[in-house]
Formats: sequence, C-alpha cells, structure tokens
Amino acid sequence: MGNDIKLTILGDFGPFSREGRCISYEVEVAGDSYLVDCGAPLFKQLGGHRLKEIKGLFISHCHDDHKRWFTDLAIFHRYARDIDHKLLLHSTESINDELKKTSSAALNNTLSNCRKKVVGVKYEEYVDFNMIGPRPLYRIISKNEGEGRSRLCIVDREMNIVGPDKAKVVINPDTGRSRMLFNDPQSGEWVDPELFYTFSDTTFYEDNQNVIVGHNGYTIEVINAPVWHGIPGVGLRIRSGGETLVFSSDTVNDTDLWQELYQDKYEQKFTDLSSAEFASASVIYGDINNYIERAWSLKRYQDAISVFADAAVVHDVAMYNSVVHTDYEKLNKTLLDKSRTILVHSPDRITSEWTLSTADKEFIIRNNTFMEKVGDQLMPFNADIYHRENGQYFVGYKNEKGRYTVYEKDGILSLSNAYNFNGRPYFKVDLYEDIGGRYYEKLDDENCVYLAREDGRVELVRQSETGSQGILLGKDERERLLALKS
Repeated sequence: MGNDIKLTILGDFGPFSREGRCISYEVEVAGDSYLVDCGAPLFKQLGGHRLKEIKGLFISHCHDDHKRWFTDLAIFHRYARDIDHKLLLHSTESINDELKKTSSAALNNTLSNCRKKVVGVKYEEYVDFNMIGPRPLYRIISKNEGEGRSRLCIVDREMNIVGPDKAKVVINPDTGRSRMLFNDPQSGEWVDPELFYTFSDTTFYEDNQNVIVGHNGYTIEVINAPVWHGIPGVGLRIRSGGETLVFSSDTVNDTDLWQELYQDKYEQKFTDLSSAEFASASVIYGDINNYIERAWSLKRYQDAISVFADAAVVHDVAMYNSVVHTDYEKLNKTLLDKSRTILVHSPDRITSEWTLSTADKEFIIRNNTFMEKVGDQLMPFNADIYHRENGQYFVGYKNEKGRYTVYEKDGILSLSNAYNFNGRPYFKVDLYEDIGGRYYEKLDDENCVYLAREDGRVELVRQSETGSQGILLGKDERERLLALKS
C-alpha cells in the first residue's frame, strides 16, 4: 500500500558481536528509502546500485557501531563516477558537528588530481547536511580577539554575547571539551540545556522542528526526550497514513530513573572557586556536574513518557548492568508496549519473552505493530520466547512435554543452565529455527543445517565424510503454530 512503512533490519548486533553487523536499518515509506544509522556492511548487503537510490542517511549518535560506514559512504558519493550528488545527511546540528570532528582524519586530506600534492578537502564537499530538529537558541563559539588570541563564549542566534548570569562555558580539564551551563529562567536553576530541555521547549530551542515532509504526506522527525545515552543522540519518529514507527536509539529507558532525573535537586559544589567567582565567570574549568542543579525538566519527562504511545517501537536492549542501554530485566519499568516492540542491538546470545529481531528481517507496520514479510505473506509474532545464539535465530512455543527448558534468574532467561546461569526451571518449549521467517523444528544433529535458497525455498543439508546431500523441504510450521495459539 502507498502509505506503508517498511523496515529492513540490515544489522542489529552490538559493537562486540562476532556477527559484525552492527546497527543499521533501511526504511521505505511512500516509495522513498532512507538509511537509519550505518553500522552494518552496507556495500555487501545493498550494493552500490541500491545505495545510490537511498534518499538520505539518518545518524542517531556518533558511537562507531552506529556510524562505522559513514566515511565510506561519503567517499563513495564523492568519487563514484555515476553519482552526481553528495551524501545527504539528516541529523541535528550537534551530531553533525561531532561527525565533522570524528571523520576529519578520513576526509580532510587527499591527493590532487595530478597526484603530486596533498590537498585539503572540506567536510561539506562530501556531505550535504540537512538539519532535522530545532536549532538551539544559544551556542558556544570561539571568538577571535586579534593578535592570534581567541576565547570561548556563548552567543544567541543573532551573535550577541550572552552574559555569565545567563550562561557559562564549562571546560572539562580531562578532555578539553566544553559544555554549556545555562540558567533556567523558570526555576532559576543551573542546567545543561541540551540535556535539560526537550526539543519542543522554546526556552532553549527554536519553534521550528525542521520535520521532513515527504511527497505523499509522511513525516520524519527527531526526538530527544527519551534518549539518555551520554553523548549527543536522538531517536526518530516516522508517521505515514496513520502508522507510526519509533526508533528509540541507544538509551536507558527506565521510568523510575526518569522520575529521579526531573525530581532530584542537586546542591552546587564550589570546590575550585567561590560562589562569587562562579557568579561572575563566563568560562569555568572543571566538572560541570558540580554546578548542574537538575538533570531534566518536567516537560522533558512528560515528552519522554508519551513518545511510545500507539507506535511500533524499535528498541535497543542489553543484559546485565548496562549503564547506557535498557537492561532486559528492567523492561517492565519502561512504558514500552510488549506487543508493539521489537528488541534489537542485543548480545549474540539472548533469550527473551519480548520479540527479538535479527539481520535481514523485513517488516511492514500495520495497526502500529510489526508484521513480518515472509515471501508474499505478512505474519504476526506469537511465540512464547525468542532466542539468538551463534548467528542463529529461534522461536519457542510452550509445551509441558517440550524437549527444551527455559530457565529464569533475577528476570533474565536462558535456554540452559550453562555458563553458570543456575536459574530455576521456568517452562518447557518446543523450539523452531527461523529461516527467513519460516519456522522449522530445531536440529540437534551437528551434521545437519538448514539452507535458505535464493528462490525462497529451504533445504535441509546433511554433511558426511563422503559429501553433502540436500533435501528440499515443504511447508514450514509457522502457520500451524499461529493457528494453534489463536
């Protein structure tokens, strides 16, 4: 259908995965294709011809597992002979600034056409940046004061310098990076404005959200309210014909934590300077956390808890004690709807009662939930567990006489008590291997494997000392299992 949102998982493994296909998705809406992050080996998966047709790239943040192929894409668009446009990047000002810094080693120097000189090339000659999201009303710049001197200061959009009673530059002595400390006019508290304010708050951001509006009426917008990851990052919301798809990006999604972030008031610590010196200082060297009095605004919290309502959500998950992701056992502290959520970015080995994904799966968003595209059919998800291990993807259905046992310990699940898991028996299941969205009984013979053929059929291949033999399989078990549970 013309307003369908189609999602293809190009990669959803973490940065330390043996699979090597980190975070990247292709989204097609109203005939337009976009990339969301580029951590997967895109040239192998899509090929140069498909990449030329991509309408743009969204980058959620600058961790390498989300932007690993960014410079390759930029160089490809500059030097491929049959491409007449630069890489179109859709992102925020702050993320684009980070990409400009981190890609400089790969992009800024090259050989001249005569190959006799090393010449400089501006980032803008590779990348056509389209800002999505609002512009901040205030920013840090380096002001030239003549005689080779410069200083950092904060200016508004008209380049007027902002006084120290309203905003300050805080430079971290360990990293040399600067952040803004801003006096919130409503509360009088000192805050980090990029963390404190939601994009819809005009105290710090312009009213124009710079939403992408497609030719068929679809919209794409960035969201910052629920994204809590440490570095500048955003999520993404796509709407088309009544359907909504949200990418939450890497984030700590925990409503208890979110309440603390907007409720807790911190006392400023004047360890390196007095309160009077702090009041008059435009630039401070030190830890900005000594001066921040509140992490989030109430409005950011309110926006964060409303983002996922009535939307299909792609959400990143971790297992144990992650600082920057949502731990699996804490999913019940989120506002995510289990029936509308797919978990990605998971470890190589994970067992989940929430729907997992894996690379190469295709989904259509219908009634704001995920339907898997399997051949010419759309299939819902109704398994009791989902399991990934050694590059394979399994689904499990409860059966008191099932051959496999799911174990539970402190909210974490495992299909065995290996690796010192030592959990309690939770329930028994029958297991099926997912081959391109088709379910076949799990193989326990290490000499047998399922093989997905290019014609869409599945072959059971048996290996022996004398060679291999394949058998074409008939109808899989998925429709039967759907009917059984319904």
